[in-house]
Amino acid sequence: MIVTILYRMENEPSAAASDFTDVSADMYYADAVNWAAENEIVNGTDATTFSPNLPITREQLAAILYRYAQFKDYNTSVGGMSLSEYADAAQISSYATTAMQWANAEGLISGDTATTINPTGNATRAEVATILMRFVENIA
Repeated sequence: MIVTILYRMENEPSAAASDFTDVSADMYYADAVNWAAENEIVNGTDATTFSPNLPITREQLAAILYRYAQFKDYNTSVGGMSLSEYADAAQISSYATTAMQWANAEGLISGDTATTINPTGNATRAEVATILMRFVENIA
């Protein structure tokens, strides 16, 4: 869903097929996944698996938006507060640390509570909608 939204924001450009074996060419999101992979916006859950049916985590969403912002040449410098104020900051995967710092500093992703950011928790539909709205209004 996320890459399809970004792909449509880009007016659905063409892209070469990806190596993801779990994204068949007849799926509505196949072109979007191929485009996102080709532009290094997504990497998949491993070299040949995209896992399109798994829920997206908060850190995955941050990483995708961060990479998309880089793709668009938006300012992705990390400033503001560090994530050390969150008791669960050490749970952020290494690939997502900078993206989570950026997303938090930009006000895209805030704490689930006053003391936790819940990086590996699934992003709810409401969270995804809010984060995307903030991204479009404040970054794009």
